[in-house]
Amino acid sequence: MSQMSSTMNENNNNNNKESHYNTSLKDYLHSSQSHPITRHWQSQSVQNFSPKDFILPLFVLDDDYANESIESFPDVYRMGQNILIEYLTPLVSDLGLSSILLFPCLEQQYGQQEEKNLDDAFNVEKNPLLKVIPVIKKKFPQLLIITDVCLCAFTDHGHCCIFDQHNGHIDNPKSIEALAKLSVKYAQVGADVIAPSDMMDSRIALIREQLTLAGYSHVSILSYGAKFSSCFYGPFRNAAGSAPKFGDRKKYQLPAGSRGMALRSIDRDIRQGADMIMVKPAMAYLDIVRSIADHYPNYPIAVYQVSGEYSMLKHAAQIDLFDLRQIVMETIIGFKRAGASIIITYFTADILHWIHNNNGGQEF
Repeated sequence: MSQMSSTMNENNNNNNKESHYNTSLKDYLHSSQSHPITRHWQSQSVQNFSPKDFILPLFVLDDDYANESIESFPDVYRMGQNILIEYLTPLVSDLGLSSILLFPCLEQQYGQQEEKNLDDAFNVEKNPLLKVIPVIKKKFPQLLIITDVCLCAFTDHGHCCIFDQHNGHIDNPKSIEALAKLSVKYAQVGADVIAPSDMMDSRIALIREQLTLAGYSHVSILSYGAKFSSCFYGPFRNAAGSAPKFGDRKKYQLPAGSRGMALRSIDRDIRQGADMIMVKPAMAYLDIVRSIADHYPNYPIAVYQVSGEYSMLKHAAQIDLFDLRQIVMETIIGFKRAGASIIITYFTADILHWIHNNNGGQEF
C-alpha cells in the first residue's frame, strides 16, 4: 500500500511539474524586463535615436592580446579579452554603449591537421566567450551582454547543426539539445540575453525550458526568427571562420522570397518563449519587418545590418560615392520607419559618436 502511495505521489509530482512548464510561454514576462535595456526595448519608444537602440557585434579570440583585421571587413577586428576591454571602455563610459553581441572565433586555435570538436563549445579553455563574459560583466556591470548561440563555430563541417551519421539529414533533436546546453552555459557565466541564430526547429522552446529549469528564467531570448539565406553574410564568415565546408544553409535558413515562412517562423518563436525577435539581413527585408510589426505590435523587433551590408556601404563611402554618415543615417531611419526598435550594426561605434557630437549624448 505504501509503495502504491509513493508511486501515486511521484506521479502527481511529475504531473504538477509538467503542467507548470506547459503554461503558455507567452505568459512569461520577467525575462522581458530583467535588465534596464530590455525594459527600454519593451517600451516601444517613438523617440529618435538613443544609444540604447543599438547593439554592437564583436568577434572574440582566445588570445588575450590579439587584434586582427578581417579581409573584406574594413575597420572591424577580431579581438582578444584585453584588447576588447580597452576598446569598449570609451564606448561605454563616454558614448553610452548599452549592448553588445558576442561571437566566438576558434579558427586560429586549430592547426591544419586538427579538426573542430563540438565539445569545445562547453570548454572554457576553448570557447573564448566563456572566459570573456565574466570579465566584461565585472568591468561593465550595466552593459547588456548578448551571446550568439550556434554550432557552426564548433563543428568540423561548419554547419549550424548536428547531422545524422546514418542518413546525412539534420538531427534536429540532438542539435537543439546542444544549443540549449550551450545557452545554459552562457547564462551561467553571465550572459543577459541568449540569441539563437541556428534556425533549428523548436530550439526556442527547449532553450526557454532549460534556462528556467537551471534557474535562469530571467535571461532573455532574442530569436533570429526571420534569418534568410543570403549573399550578404560573406565578410562575417571570414571573420568567424564559419563558412560551411560543403553545401549551403538553404535547407534551414529561410528562402529569400518567402514572406509566409518568415511569419510562420516568427509566430512559432513567439509562442515558444522568445522575448524579442530579429530580421536578418536588414536592408532587403524591410517589408518583413513591417509585416511583423503589424502582426506582433507588442514585441520588440531587431534588425541586423549584416557584414555585407556594412562593407558595401563602407567601401562605397571610401571612394566618395556618398557621405558615410548620411547614408548610414538614411538606412537606420528606414529600419525604424519599417517598425524596428533595435538595430544591430557594425556602424554602432560611429553612430554613438554622431549622437554624442550632435547633442551631448541625448536622443536626436
